Amino acid sequence: MNLGGGGGGAGDGLSTSALSQWSYAVSRRYQHLLDKSTPHVLRRWISFSVIAFIYALRVYLVQGYYIITYGLGIYILQLFILFLSPRFDPEIQEHADGPTLPTRGSDEFRPFVRRLPEFKFWYSITKAFFFAFVLTFFSAFDVPVFWPILLFYWLVLFVSTMKRQIMHMIKYKYVPLSLGKQRYTGKKVTSTDETNIALA
Repeated sequence: MNLGGGGGGAGDGLSTSALSQWSYAVSRRYQHLLDKSTPHVLRRWISFSVIAFIYALRVYLVQGYYIITYGLGIYILQLFILFLSPRFDPEIQEHADGPTLPTRGSDEFRPFVRRLPEFKFWYSITKAFFFAFVLTFFSAFDVPVFWPILLFYWLVLFVSTMKRQIMHMIKYKYVPLSLGKQRYTGKKVTSTDETNIALA
């Protein structure tokens, strides 16, 4: 005797299967769009700027959600430090065998490899702004605070963190940019015939 306690039957299996197929198709389509956007660096950063502007406009118009903005600022600072850091920390590599950053001109050229690549930096920061924007629609996150104190504290964190990062760059002689291998062509030697033709 079934008292109505369970047993959904084959209908539940079909709906679960259809839902999982749909979510798989959506995630594949989303990943495909992300993959297509990878080479379009300028367009990606323009889209991020639009999202950041919309978030800033929302916070300005409602005059609140400063705690969310502060948390977003801390997260952005953390991502930025990872973006500026080399994949393999030279302090650790000094004591271990493995690839290190070139410190002399005679060292072999190795491009700067970031701990957080540009695409992942863009993707993480865009998701963070979108998530923070959604949170501004919930009044539970609108904690009344005196925002200048939060701004001052964030600036102190930014300056101290960037000072430490710049000192690290100076100590291990790296720049978080890869402009390609430098090629030196040397001085162009002019022959006496070219000089005589130029004078004539």
